[in-house]
Amino acid sequence: MVCDLCYVFNEAPEAPQALNTYNSIVFSLSCSVSKMSLLWVGQIQLLRPALPRRQHRRRRIPPHHFAPASAYHWPTSENAVHTKTLEERFVISGGRELSGHVHISGSKNSALAILAGTLCCYGTSVIHRVPKISDVATMLSVLRSLGATVEVSDRGVRINTDGVCSVEPCSESMLKIRAGFFVIGPLLARFGEAVVSLPGGCNIGSRPVDLKGRVHARAENGRCLVGGKFHLDYPSVGATETLMIAASMAEGVTVLSNAAQEPEVADLAEFLNASGAKIEGGGTPAVVIHGRKWLHGPEFTVIPDRIEAGTYMMAAAITHSCISMSPIFPSHLLSLITKLSAAGCEIIQKEPHYLEVSAVSHVRGVDLRGVHIRTAPFPGFPTDLQPQFMTLLSTCSGPAFVEETVFEGRMSHVKELQKLGAHIQVCENSALVCGRGHLSLHGSRVHASDLRGGASLILAGLAAEGVTVIAGASHIDRGYENLEQKLQLVGANIRREPDS
Repeated sequence: MVCDLCYVFNEAPEAPQALNTYNSIVFSLSCSVSKMSLLWVGQIQLLRPALPRRQHRRRRIPPHHFAPASAYHWPTSENAVHTKTLEERFVISGGRELSGHVHISGSKNSALAILAGTLCCYGTSVIHRVPKISDVATMLSVLRSLGATVEVSDRGVRINTDGVCSVEPCSESMLKIRAGFFVIGPLLARFGEAVVSLPGGCNIGSRPVDLKGRVHARAENGRCLVGGKFHLDYPSVGATETLMIAASMAEGVTVLSNAAQEPEVADLAEFLNASGAKIEGGGTPAVVIHGRKWLHGPEFTVIPDRIEAGTYMMAAAITHSCISMSPIFPSHLLSLITKLSAAGCEIIQKEPHYLEVSAVSHVRGVDLRGVHIRTAPFPGFPTDLQPQFMTLLSTCSGPAFVEETVFEGRMSHVKELQKLGAHIQVCENSALVCGRGHLSLHGSRVHASDLRGGASLILAGLAAEGVTVIAGASHIDRGYENLEQKLQLVGANIRREPDS
């Protein structure tokens, strides 16, 4: 049995290198996500015959049939179109103490993988606590481009995939988000073929798929997903999730070792199990997936966003304030809680999913202490909170060392923080932060070039004396729902305006 895999490049790559794989084309693709080389243009011999392919009618749907993404207005039908023509910026008058409660939205990273996973499910899936952010709206456009019916309301997102009849998602939407590549697994599992443009996302260094062009994966004589044993060289979240989605409909048993342990991986496993899959060990280094021929649409609630929660926890710390937040799973943020406590913050868990973060005792002339951090896969310190914590360290007392081990390009925010008065020295993937106290930052004009770096500038603006103008609001909108409204509710002086 032979599978064809073709990469169509916009630029001529170096000579491709053959890579021996197991039985399945999708598993080979996903293993490449864990920092292995991408597969070559050519053929892969399977070890055993596959099931007959279910006949389906392919219909290429023009991209203009789909509503574009928007963080402020979600299209409720395929004909609803909203176009944001002007780039926007945030204007913050800093130096204010904050007080109040913040409601934490659903997890961005969990929701994107689950939305892609609905392509495995026949019938209707109802997903609750889906954050209203631009990345989610883009993923919904990707699903619509494949033929899925998507309805969005305050009660959640309803997705019916019975009308999915295309194996090639809208390339324009795919270029906007990294998570769009997740659809390759369910498309191959369900239809035996996928034509997927290589994805976009934040420019924070080399990431799983770095080629330009598109991937065309095809099973010649039917479905070709067959289980096997796989060891990931690096516990990549994207690789683990892509493998889990594909293996949930593969023939036989799939075993993953050195899998990612992030809470979002465990959440995806719970969603797939609710759909009829059988996944054991989701969120642990060893995952066992028993493939199923058919999955149904479930009703499911996404976990709270630990990165959003961590950002607001640091907002309390950097402004020497007291903020409570819920819902939140403290076990998802133990590494951050440990560091904030070591810096001098008081963190109280009043209820199972309710945290209060206080740095008020340090407001009268006493600064928080600088602490060292080193990013690592879960349960280590999250790379998505490194820029925000670096901003906090710039307002603490004394030097602190920051080591970035996940993305080598995640220091672009440093130059912008320096414009605000931060004293930071960068050497490759490490930084020495010389904290000068909570009055060390001053307002200026800066630009957000990526999602989490933009969040770090928001925190800096809250603490800085004077007015801070942050251009590039669209980057921040990719991961934070109603950011300015939530901050306004706790007393921040922040507004959004056109960036003229």
